[in-house]
Amino acid sequence: MGDKSIDTKALYMISSGVYLVSTGYEGILNGQIVNTAMQVSGKPEICIATALHKENYTTELLKRSGKFSISILDENVPMTFIGTFGFRCGRDHDKFEKCNFKVHDNCLPVVTDYTLASLCADVVAVQEVKTHFLFIGRVHHAEVLKEGVPLTYKAYHEIKKGKSPKHAPSHLFNDGNNNNS
Repeated sequence: MGDKSIDTKALYMISSGVYLVSTGYEGILNGQIVNTAMQVSGKPEICIATALHKENYTTELLKRSGKFSISILDENVPMTFIGTFGFRCGRDHDKFEKCNFKVHDNCLPVVTDYTLASLCADVVAVQEVKTHFLFIGRVHHAEVLKEGVPLTYKAYHEIKKGKSPKHAPSHLFNDGNNNNS
C-alpha cells in the first residue's frame, strides 16, 4: 500500500476479539482463527458477521454449506491451539482431531475447548470486500459455555506476541512498523 499517512497501529485500537469460525460440508469439518466477528442486527432477527479470506479452505466450505459457528475464545487459550486453527490449512490437516467440539445441524462444528460462548448462524448475505468475503448470518443458536474474559486482538499481539497469518487483513503489521510503507 505504501501510504505513509496511515499509521497501522491505529487499526489495533479498533476493539475486536479473537474468534474461531467453523463450518462443515458433506462430513468435512474446518475452522480458522479470525479477528472479525460482530453482531450487526438484533430485531427482528439477530444477525452476526465475519470476514474470511477468499483463498482459505474454511471460506470454500462455508460458501458450500451456508452455515458457520463462531467460538468466542478465552484469554487463556494457548498459542498452540491458535496455531492449529490459525496457521495450518485444513486441506492438509484435521484441525479437529485434538480438540473437543460438538456438532449442530448435523454438520456445524462448535469447538468447546477454550471457548466462552458460541453462536451458530445460517448465511443470509455475502459481500465481496477486496481479498475477503463478508458473511452475514442469522443466529439460530447461541450459548454461554463458561465465564471468563474474551481474548482481544490487542492482547493476542501484545501479551501473547501472536502474529497474523498471510491471508489475515492485519498481516502487514507483522513487520513491526508503525506505517505500512
